[in-house]
Amino acid sequence: MKLHTGKSVKLLTLTLLTLLLPLSSSTLEAKVKLPPLISDKMVLQRDTELKIWGWANPGEKVTVRFRGNYYDTAAGEDGKWIVTLPPQKPGGPFILEVNEIILRDVLVGDVWLCSGQSNQETPIVRLTDLFPEINVSNNNMIRHYKVPTQDSPEQLQDNIAGNAVWYSGVASEVMNWTALAYFYAQIAYEHTGIPVGMLVSSLGGSAIESWVGQEHLKEFPRLILDKEALEGLKYAQSDKGSGKWNAYDFDDTDWATTTVPGMWRDRGIDARGVVWYRKDFELPQSMDGKHAKLYVGTLVNNDSVFVNGHFVGFTSYEYPPRRYTIPAGILKAGKNVIAVKLTADFGNGGFIPDKPYKVVGDDITVDLEGTWKYKIGKDNRDAAEFEARLTNRKTVGSGLYNGMIYPLRDYKVVGAIWYQGESNTGNAHEYYPLVKALVENWRELWNKPDMPFLFVQLPNFMEKRDQPSDSGWARIREAQLKAASNIDNTALAVTYDLGEWNDIHPLNKKDMAQRLFLGARKLVYKEKVVASGPVFTDMKIEGNKIILSFTNTGSGLTSNGQPLKHFAIAGEDKKFVWADAVIKGNKVIVSHKDVPNPVAVRYAWADNPDDANLKNKEGLLASPFRTDEW
Repeated sequence: MKLHTGKSVKLLTLTLLTLLLPLSSSTLEAKVKLPPLISDKMVLQRDTELKIWGWANPGEKVTVRFRGNYYDTAAGEDGKWIVTLPPQKPGGPFILEVNEIILRDVLVGDVWLCSGQSNQETPIVRLTDLFPEINVSNNNMIRHYKVPTQDSPEQLQDNIAGNAVWYSGVASEVMNWTALAYFYAQIAYEHTGIPVGMLVSSLGGSAIESWVGQEHLKEFPRLILDKEALEGLKYAQSDKGSGKWNAYDFDDTDWATTTVPGMWRDRGIDARGVVWYRKDFELPQSMDGKHAKLYVGTLVNNDSVFVNGHFVGFTSYEYPPRRYTIPAGILKAGKNVIAVKLTADFGNGGFIPDKPYKVVGDDITVDLEGTWKYKIGKDNRDAAEFEARLTNRKTVGSGLYNGMIYPLRDYKVVGAIWYQGESNTGNAHEYYPLVKALVENWRELWNKPDMPFLFVQLPNFMEKRDQPSDSGWARIREAQLKAASNIDNTALAVTYDLGEWNDIHPLNKKDMAQRLFLGARKLVYKEKVVASGPVFTDMKIEGNKIILSFTNTGSGLTSNGQPLKHFAIAGEDKKFVWADAVIKGNKVIVSHKDVPNPVAVRYAWADNPDDANLKNKEGLLASPFRTDEW
């Protein structure tokens, strides 16, 4: 090896520094931090003010650069910063910079928030046999982000969990998509030419109440978490002495006294949890700063021991002898303090008699038996009152709202797509007010009073029944129709012909997406389009017939030339039978020879009414309905 001297050494040193500096700077952690959602390939909502946010050191200057403009701010005392960008026209890809962070391939277009349960997050990989075009997808103008699961029923979260990323609609990335979101994005982009972002925040098996914030669940006391009791429980379960009562200079003059060794019950200490003990002892100058051995007998059950505020030992159960070392530099000439945190969750902790309790130095032994001071740090029984008020702790609502919706509040969206209801079929009477609460809640959170909502009505499922019967699925569909009919700026995709009797996760998400997008064309893009099938409005009884009227008849009612199916009729005995039904203009006339005095009609009122065939001439199915309130 050749030895370099003089100028050669300086040159070599400079060369090495030149090579190493970029490496070292690239490994430094950036001071500015962005939420996972604000990252490469994201889609920003067009034509509205945008928020870019994150965290940094308090007071740190932050500059956001986008499309030739820059925006300055500084992190607050809590470390959070936020920048507002003016409305942006659709397009891209663009670069967005935040200080030294560079985000690439950013689009501006329409962002849809997709939520619900498993049918909202059905993976696209299941659909490739039915729709082989997925395998050759080649659309970089559509993007997908799946929010990781974060169930947080007890508190709002400021950020989403995990480190998910945005994916485009090209073949190498499309298998990371959810199915409904993919087809909706494709259809929307093909129709508008505007980039589309699908922000999917859903969880299989979830009930609607878990997606609604606590303030909007007051109508349902069983779903409300008693926050006062929760705070009381946290306090009751906390050790009041943690981080304080072990300090050398802590003032313990008001503590009670006891004798060590001895058990709690024998010494009149009534506790189940944590009891702190403290004792002063004196040492001569010769022990100043020296190490020593500490013997604390045998304790029930587990202990943490401190000398002059320094932790010196821990044992997790009662049997081992406590022999700890006091390192050099802890002991002082004169006053010293030993503190013992003793935990016995089931009561009767204590210091076992006839064991050694002492400090042993080179030439001195200090007996620790005798008078100690004590104070109860935690008594588990104090929590009982609060636990009794929190029996619904595991079943309250809002957990997914707190963890998967609230953290998204600053990310602007054009509207929401809601596909859920299967988990609520056993409690269908609550579904409409819960949908109403959810819509109000999310519109308030995004400060968007007219935020569009597109609902997927539950498709057909389970085996068909020979005779008319009641159905929790039908009642959920009724609630979904009621929501779409009574809540402004909403639309409903009727899908009872797209399900599969033996699979709760039907694969034909493409036609579902097409029907959903009809609602978007009307609500968002303001097109004059028929977006709904017929909706029942009222009935009139004439002799042995019931005449039904509808809105949203489009170009007229039809059954494509086939006899109308799945109409049932009943008299005052409330016993439904399959009825004869015919279309007359924009009305349907229903009757049955064995029901001379009819009082009620039901249509498509079943778990699986896939043969129900009333629609308008635009091909959109009539929503299931009933005229009774039985």
